[in-house]
Amino acid sequence: MISRILPFIEWFKGYSLSDLRTDVLAGVTVALVLIPQSMAYAQLAGLPAYYGLYASFLPPLVAALFGSSRQLATGPVAVVSLMTAASLEPLATAGSEGFIAYAVMLAFLVGLFQFLLGVLRLGLVVNFLSHPVVNGFTNAAAIIIASSQLSKLFGVYVDKAPHHYETIIRVVENAFHYTHWPTLGMGALAITTMVGLKKINPRIPNVLVAVVITTLLSWAIGFNHDARVDISTIKYPEFQEKLVQFNSTVQSINTLGEQRAEIGKVIENANEQGDAIGAIDAQHDYNVVDTNIARQKQVQHELRTWMRDQLFTGVKTGSGLAFYPQGQLPAGAESDGRTWRLKLGNTKLDTSSLKMMGGGAVVGTIPSGLPKISAPSFDFKVMLRLLPFAAIISLLGFMEAISIAKAMAAKTGQRLDPNQELIGQGLATCSAPAAEATPRPVRSPDPQSTCRRVPYRACRAS
Repeated sequence: MISRILPFIEWFKGYSLSDLRTDVLAGVTVALVLIPQSMAYAQLAGLPAYYGLYASFLPPLVAALFGSSRQLATGPVAVVSLMTAASLEPLATAGSEGFIAYAVMLAFLVGLFQFLLGVLRLGLVVNFLSHPVVNGFTNAAAIIIASSQLSKLFGVYVDKAPHHYETIIRVVENAFHYTHWPTLGMGALAITTMVGLKKINPRIPNVLVAVVITTLLSWAIGFNHDARVDISTIKYPEFQEKLVQFNSTVQSINTLGEQRAEIGKVIENANEQGDAIGAIDAQHDYNVVDTNIARQKQVQHELRTWMRDQLFTGVKTGSGLAFYPQGQLPAGAESDGRTWRLKLGNTKLDTSSLKMMGGGAVVGTIPSGLPKISAPSFDFKVMLRLLPFAAIISLLGFMEAISIAKAMAAKTGQRLDPNQELIGQGLATCSAPAAEATPRPVRSPDPQSTCRRVPYRACRAS
């Protein structure tokens, strides 16, 4: 009974010092690969990069203790990250506090679903998922994931379009307008290193070698070169005007979003009380606000696209740098030799501390210390909206994990228990939200919104 509840007790039967040395080596190897991998997949899920580190800290420990496989390492996986972003983007802006809160809640639901499947001995349910369908889904996801990295490969920034192929078209158009060649060169070097080492000797950790080489090269050549400046240093009046207008649209969207959420509550209350007239009136107000938000978002998109297309030349002055549009340097001014761009996203910009980029993009400073361990906030209505997505993510994620575990078990002769593996993966995913810095609670999504966390329950064979 104790062994069933605490399966890791079985480890100690016949465990030797040589096993410990092997485990330490395997653990260090996986951890070194997991650091850059987890940050990359966090960004793929629409979350800050360091959330990938948080989600890769506690879950692997829990999964190793309560799972049945001795070779399966739990961590980020591309398909799960992609599905997280797709599930949550209709609810909140990627990277925002609301988005992070929904992701934490989705992670908990995914883990709870997997845990219940294991406790109820329903591990065989994954056999009902057609293997060709899963293969098709995985291959399609691989294409989307690879193509979604084109913007980072060329060093350009674009807004997401309603369809993925439209986003790729925008990336290609911007790449023709401007490609950051050091970024493209760094990406090409990494790809060449990984492919080349895999052909030379598959046992070499090609991803880890590529990360080490490009990181050291980035540090040695000063690949990243940013500057924090005041809006007055940008000598382009039209650009300054559009930047102020952009900030105005961000504020307007936030205000309208709060109004829409309040009207959504009124609609829910009216429906609960059977007030059909009140619900119709509130729905009309909701549609008006929704239309205004769509209009402001379109204006914001046009402003952001225009500003991203502007390239500047830096000129050293006595007080720092001044930035002029390319080709419009004043007579006698000498360029610093860099091409500068403004870094902007969906949030309001601080006009006294604008981030100008004169080099390649890097992850940047990672918050020091460990995250606060706390329970996430729960909203029953939001949980109901996320439940279908949690179920799909749970099954697909577990199928990927168990397939790798089976492949490793075939080599080692270990006996796998799918139900125990579900329990281990479920507990690991449930522990991820507690290990993350919990953002403030968010309200229920709008009634007309449709909707994995960072269910960074991944599967990478050590």
